[in-house]
Amino acid sequence: MADDRASGFQAGQTGLIVRIPEAEPSVRGWRELFDPSARAGVPAHVTVLFPFLNEGRIDALVHSVLADVLGSHPAFDLRFERCGRFPGVLHLVPEPDTQLRHLTEAIADRWPEAPPYGGRFAEVVPHLTIAQGQEDAVLEEIEADLATRIPFTAHVSSVELIVHDGTKWQERASFALGG
Repeated sequence: MADDRASGFQAGQTGLIVRIPEAEPSVRGWRELFDPSARAGVPAHVTVLFPFLNEGRIDALVHSVLADVLGSHPAFDLRFERCGRFPGVLHLVPEPDTQLRHLTEAIADRWPEAPPYGGRFAEVVPHLTIAQGQEDAVLEEIEADLATRIPFTAHVSSVELIVHDGTKWQERASFALGG
């Protein structure tokens, strides 16, 4: 959920994420300091789609369709071996990212009114945000530390629906990927 500020989160906003618990030992401290989404309760993750539908639009039918769409995609493994940068953002690069892109495309195709990142970017690049809004020297320090903590592999078997309650992000549902 890069490029969002804690003050920009609104009650009722939702997102679909892939949790990466394997990253927590390496990134938690840095994310707590330099990623507003971490301070707002979001675990280490790769965003599948943000923002998704407003919470008021998510009913039993949306849950059912999400389960069907996501269940049609197989579980997969990701490897995190290196850092990447966007302007002012340091992130870990998931490889391969093909399955993540397919998940994003499938959800965005089903709900075109919810384009990834509100349609702000021509291409969506899967990533695990570590820090944003910092000077290059800070990002370089973090990257040097992370170089001693990677690589690691993560198994992805579900996608989580998270909702902002006005204060924190909370998990509302988990959708299993196919076997």
